[in-house]
Amino acid sequence: MQLDKNIILPFIDLALKEDIGDGDHTSLSTIPAGQQGEAQLIIKDEGVLAGVSVALEIFRVVDPELKIEVLLEDGTRVRNGDIGMYVSGSVHSILIAERLVLNTMQRMSGIATTTHHIVKLLADTKTKVLDTRKTTPGLRYLEKLAVKIGGGENHRFGLYDMILIKDNHVDYAGGTAKAIEAARDYLAGNGIRIPIEIEVRNLSEVKEVLRVGGVDRILLDNFDFEHLKEAVELIAGRYVTEASGGITEENVVEYAKCGVDYVSMGALTHSFKSLDMSLKAIKE
Repeated sequence: MQLDKNIILPFIDLALKEDIGDGDHTSLSTIPAGQQGEAQLIIKDEGVLAGVSVALEIFRVVDPELKIEVLLEDGTRVRNGDIGMYVSGSVHSILIAERLVLNTMQRMSGIATTTHHIVKLLADTKTKVLDTRKTTPGLRYLEKLAVKIGGGENHRFGLYDMILIKDNHVDYAGGTAKAIEAARDYLAGNGIRIPIEIEVRNLSEVKEVLRVGGVDRILLDNFDFEHLKEAVELIAGRYVTEASGGITEENVVEYAKCGVDYVSMGALTHSFKSLDMSLKAIKE
């Protein structure tokens, strides 16, 4: 998978500096310099593999001379005992890269697995699942990449690539209509072309948005199923709809049955279980 090097390289650099400090003194003291060896990435859980492309970049940054044989690509369904890849070369280099590779792949695979499960639940509906900005600071790119690998869709990446007018914005702006009009004027005045989404809390706000217009998507926040269905019927064919707030594995299908185009779930990136795996030396 093609990675954004402008994001991934600074991440790897910072993570390695955090871990290595002034040297891997354990490896330096116990293993002769220049010793060569081989290790294998062992999957110890069931789920969807993610982070292979990131692991390859980590190994390359640590030591371009390391040789990697990838057996399982990003997005592969894996089981306990599967071998994801082999790495060979300098033992010191392998051990330096080990923890960063595992931390990254375990986390990304957990997110991809969680996302894949939700996507399967929604398979018989028209609704797609979105991630949110509820991500780990500094790891958003990796976590959103994992959502894509798991079959989900990415919402906005940050505050800069979409206007999302939430309840606080509406209240501070003096109401729904004023917030929308101010956002449209701001984009026009600054020559910015990004979509506008607005969060609504009740049917009255839905009707106000429909009256004012000028948005691309309506976010229906914390609606019960009865009112969500009614809101979707009011909006039908005019704007993209998204439901959010308290959506879980247990109720996501019921939300989808209300007819929304998207459900957004912060749980994809903040309440997942990491996939267990290890990088083990192959003894000669």
